[in-house]
Amino acid sequence: MGFWRKLGLFTAALTAAAPAVAVAPGAALAAGPVVTRLPIPIAAGADVVAAGDREFISGGYGTSQIAVADAAGAVVATIDGLPGPTDLALSNDRRTLFAALPAANAVAAFDTGTLTESARYDTGADGGCPAHLALAGRYLWFGYGCQAGAGDIGHIDLRRQPARVTLGLAGDTFFYYAPLVTSALRNPSVLLAGETGTSPSEIHSFTVAGGRLTEVSSTRDLGSNLGDLALDPAGATAFVANGAPYYFPSVPAGDLTAPGLNYEAQPYPLAVEVSRDGGRLVGGINGSYEPDVYFYTIGNPAALSTYEVGQGYRVLDGALAWAPNGRKVYAVTSDVYYQPTTNAQLHVIPAPAG
Repeated sequence: MGFWRKLGLFTAALTAAAPAVAVAPGAALAAGPVVTRLPIPIAAGADVVAAGDREFISGGYGTSQIAVADAAGAVVATIDGLPGPTDLALSNDRRTLFAALPAANAVAAFDTGTLTESARYDTGADGGCPAHLALAGRYLWFGYGCQAGAGDIGHIDLRRQPARVTLGLAGDTFFYYAPLVTSALRNPSVLLAGETGTSPSEIHSFTVAGGRLTEVSSTRDLGSNLGDLALDPAGATAFVANGAPYYFPSVPAGDLTAPGLNYEAQPYPLAVEVSRDGGRLVGGINGSYEPDVYFYTIGNPAALSTYEVGQGYRVLDGALAWAPNGRKVYAVTSDVYYQPTTNAQLHVIPAPAG
C-alpha cells in the first residue's frame, strides 16, 4: 500500500511547566490536563481527530507520519511512509480514518483498529493536492488545488463499488486556494467552505442534493486570515475562526450575512470545534500572553473556562478535536509553524460540563 506500519510504545514526555486552566464559577472540570511530546515532526497542515479510544495526529505538509495516541494521550503507534498527510476525517462509526495526501494527489483510508490501509483514492492531476476533508453521508468531500487560482471542491462517493471521484463541484464559486470544507454531523445536506490565506476571508454555504452543490450564501464580512470552520450537528449554525477579529463569530449557515453571536476571545483565533451533542464550543488562538484555548456553552458568548498551552507554543490552525463523549478536548501545539518541528505536543484538556 506504499507505506509501512510501526507499532510500539513511546515514552510520554510532559512539559516542565504545568499548563494553566482557568474556570468560570460553577463550571465543573474533570481530572487535570496531560501533555505529551509527539514523537513525529509536526508542520503546517497538521490535524487531530478523536475516535474515542484513540486519537490520530497527522504530521502536515512535508512530513510522512500519523501518530496514534490512546485516550489518555500516550502515543502508542505511528503510521509511516505517507506523502505529507494533512487533514483527517473519521467515518461516522469511527472505524475508518481518512487522510488527505496532497503531495500524492490522493486520499487514503485506514482501519482505526488495525491501522492498515484499506483504500487509496486517486484524485488525479486535475484534482491535485487534496488538502481538506469533510465527511457527509455517502460523500467524502475534499478541497483541492495545487496552483493559485485553481481551488475547487470534489467528492468521493464511498457507497459506489469501486468508489467514484468527482471533481469541479464548486461550479461558479471561485476559490484561489484549496478551500477548507466542513460538514454537519447529522445533516449531510449542508457543506461549508472557506478561502484561506486571504484578507478578507471568503466563506460559502452550500446545500447538497444528489452529490451536487448549490451555493445558498456567501460572505466576506466575518474577518480575515481564515484558520478554521465548524458547523453545529444540525448544520444550522456556522462557526468561524479568523485571525481577526478577535472573537469566534457564529452565523446562520443558510444566511452567512445575517446577525449572529460572537464568542469572546483574544488575538488571534485559528481553530474552532463544536461538541458532538451541539451544546459546547471550543476555540483556539495564537496568544502571546493570553490563554490559548477557550470553552463556551453554545448561546453564551462569555468563556466558560480557558487553558494555557505554555509560553513559546501555539495551537495549530484547526488542530482541536472533541472526544466523542465530550469530556475532553485534544489540541496539537507547536513551537514553530511553517516548517516541521520535533517539539510538538498533544494536550489532553478536561472539558467543563457547561
